[in-house]
Amino acid sequence: MLRATISDAEFVQFQRFIFDAAGITLSAAKKALVGGRLARRLDSCGVDNYGDYFRLLQSGAAGPEVQTAIDLLTTNETYFFREPKHFTLLRERALAARGRGQPFRVWSAACSSGEECYSIAMVLADCLHHGAPWEVLGSDISTRVLQKARYGHYPMERARHVPRAYLERFCLKGVEHQHGTLLVERALRKRVRFEQINLNAALPELGRFDMVFLRNVMIYFSGDTKRAVVERISATLKPDGCLCIGHSETLNEVSDAVLPLAPSVYRRR
Repeated sequence: MLRATISDAEFVQFQRFIFDAAGITLSAAKKALVGGRLARRLDSCGVDNYGDYFRLLQSGAAGPEVQTAIDLLTTNETYFFREPKHFTLLRERALAARGRGQPFRVWSAACSSGEECYSIAMVLADCLHHGAPWEVLGSDISTRVLQKARYGHYPMERARHVPRAYLERFCLKGVEHQHGTLLVERALRKRVRFEQINLNAALPELGRFDMVFLRNVMIYFSGDTKRAVVERISATLKPDGCLCIGHSETLNEVSDAVLPLAPSVYRRR
């Protein structure tokens, strides 16, 4: 019979698993959450307890199950136009870049289910609409949330901060059985590229960005992981590029690769 709870020793194993895979530090308070999220996978994989499931993941025979476990153990919570001051800055910098002949490039480096990416795309489509080129890349370690992001279909309550003009221009309102939802319109979805990227590993060749959004993810990283991630990401910034982090986060005494410009905004040194 499936054990109802995860033991302390088993929880420690999964703490190490997700830290090694994604650099995420799970506090002891997350023990019940980990047990709950993985419970169904024990039955699906035909194992009797969390220890056996961990050994399956480590055996090399798990295949896509490793990614499934990573997806389940990563927290993804977001909504459109979260922390709006960063989008004001985005507009200002995009307008200042008009006419320079180069694409204005933005990376949402922990994009979750994509609301941040589409918020960025709405701003750029609005202020760079006269033929000025722009690009948006969204990335996450979780394949599950990236699939949701590509689809662009969301509960309406996540759009409470979207300007009405943007809702009318860029979103389709769900009707009948889709009531209470919205779909990002196809033309805008096609302008956003999504890619699975593990920030806790060497980055693929991505080019340089005018802005990188790395918000509300470093709270899950250890100090050493934060330093390594900021080093990697700062190297992708253009000389005058900006790195935006969550308003509850700071890079003070974390990394000297970037310098503060404003609260939660940094530039490459």
